[in-house]
Parts: sequence; C-alpha cells; structure tokens
Amino acid sequence: MERRSFVKLGAIGLAASIVKPGFASEDSVANPVLSDYKGGAKMISTWSHGLEANRAGWEKLKSGGTSLDAVEAGARQTESDVKNRSVGIGGMPDREGHVTLDACIMDWESNCGSVGYLEGIAHPISVAKHIMQNTPHVMIVGAGAKQYALKHGFETIKTPLPEVKKEWEKWKKEQAAIAKKPAINHENHDTIGLLAIDEAGRISGACTTSGWAYKLPGRLGDSPIIGSGLFVDQEVGGAVATGLGESIIRIAGSHTVVELMRQGKSPEQACKETVERLIRKHKDMTGLQCAFIAINTKGEVGGFSVYNGFNYALKTTTQDELIDTPFDRKW
Repeated sequence: MERRSFVKLGAIGLAASIVKPGFASEDSVANPVLSDYKGGAKMISTWSHGLEANRAGWEKLKSGGTSLDAVEAGARQTESDVKNRSVGIGGMPDREGHVTLDACIMDWESNCGSVGYLEGIAHPISVAKHIMQNTPHVMIVGAGAKQYALKHGFETIKTPLPEVKKEWEKWKKEQAAIAKKPAINHENHDTIGLLAIDEAGRISGACTTSGWAYKLPGRLGDSPIIGSGLFVDQEVGGAVATGLGESIIRIAGSHTVVELMRQGKSPEQACKETVERLIRKHKDMTGLQCAFIAINTKGEVGGFSVYNGFNYALKTTTQDELIDTPFDRKW
C-alpha cells in the first residue's frame, strides 16, 4: 500500500570549532571496530521513499563510510524531494502557512543532535548532526535553530512550494470555521526514519519530517525527540517510529523498542509489543496509526504497525526492496 494511505481515519556556550556544513568526511568520525560483527552493512527506512533514501545512504556505506554518514545521506535525499509532502522542502505547512521542520540523529556512541520547528533550511538533519558534533547541546528549536543554521552557513530554501501553498489556501478556506485543532488526514503522519549498521557493526539512526500537516504553530511531534522518534544503543540496537507523534511520545516509543530488544526480543517482537503497549494506552484508536522498525547488533531487522498498510525499505548487498510489516488490526 502506498504511504499516503497510512492514516486514513483521520556546559558553557557553543564549541569554538566549526566544521563545514553538509557531510562530514568519513575520516572525520573515529572508526573503531566495536565488535566482531560479520553480518554486513544494512539500511532500513520507513515507507516507499525509503528506497531512494537507502540508495543514497548505501553510496556512503560501500565507499567505507560509517552508519552515521549513511543515515544522514539518506535523510538528505528525502529532504530534497519536492514531491514528498511530509518531509523537507515539499512539506506541508502549519495552520498559519509556515513549513517547519524537525529532525534528529544519533550514533553508536549515544551522541545525538536535534532541531525542531526549523523554517527555511534545506537540510535539518545536517543541522542536527552539526549540533551533535559541535555544541554541548542535544536540541535547539525555533528561532534559535534557524539562527544557528544561518550562522554556520547551511543552505536555505523558500517554503511552502507554490503548489503546496495552493493546497494550504484551499484548506484554510474550508477550515475557516474550525477553531480548535486540524483534522487528521493521510498527509499528517508520514515521516522518514532511517537505521543503518555498517561493516564494523556500528548502528546509527536519523529521523526527519515536516510534521503534522496544518498543525498548531509551535507543535513538535516525536520525530525530533530522542527516545521517541529515534533511539540507538550500541549494546542492543536501534529503532525509529512513524505515525501519530503524540501517541509515540506518550510511550517513549523507540526507546521502548530498544529496551525490549535488550530483554532478548527480536526486532519484530519488540516492535509488536511496543505497538500493543501504545494501543493499551489509548482509549480511542480512530486515526491512530503508528509503526516502528528496528535493527539489532546481529543485523536482524523487523517492524510492526497498528494498522495494515505500513512498509519499510531494506537495503543490503543483495536486497533492495519494500517489506510489508505485520500489523495488529485492519482498517
């Protein structure tokens, strides 16, 4: 099923050193072999747009790059896709017409960086990585995040795109009488989450999104929150989430998946139990689609979703395919 059918029911100062924005070179990150991992490099990404994201990341992996290089490259690929209405330059605006972007990234040493409610910057994932590598902070949001990105020379963009603005103007006119929250629709909960394991067994993850279409100004979902939209622990593995962010935040979704893998569950089993926990915590499941994907230190992968219709992209030396996940219930 196409991703658009996913939801149809509804510490002192900054570090002095500055590196060039964009990709860090592969040798800019220490490359210790952390284990005797022999499973080969792998990438998994949410949704069909994960296929192209994985291919972009794979170029880094096959040239000797780290899993961190790979997930950044994959996220940047999707952030640049003008046809994608839930990530990056093509994203949908909030109810006031502003496209605001959220992203986070995390590596095998538990280093992490995040940006939230960032407007007018082409690659929030790279800003998040720059924050991770060059400041004592994890998360910078709003005007502060934009000021940081501009100070360090990150590429700017103008949003919303003309065709997106037309859609928003139509929605605004139709919703003029609605005073509270935007309605849930199939555009509102897509994102891209990526996980990679490199030849040395190092796991990294990334997550990037434009968030809930027509959201209230200032809203953040799970995607920029370490432990909700993304979590990596090199002792165990990593997980990313997609879907209704508010519900994922309530159970610290990606962290929950990783902790269940720590208890010995497979990636699929851990994702399934996390979905079941999410369901138990919500009385009304109308429009509440969520899904998780995960990878462990053995290189095993898996996923699970609340409703049918979710798939993830898998890339290895021999595979480049979409996989439909098991699910708890049908629409």
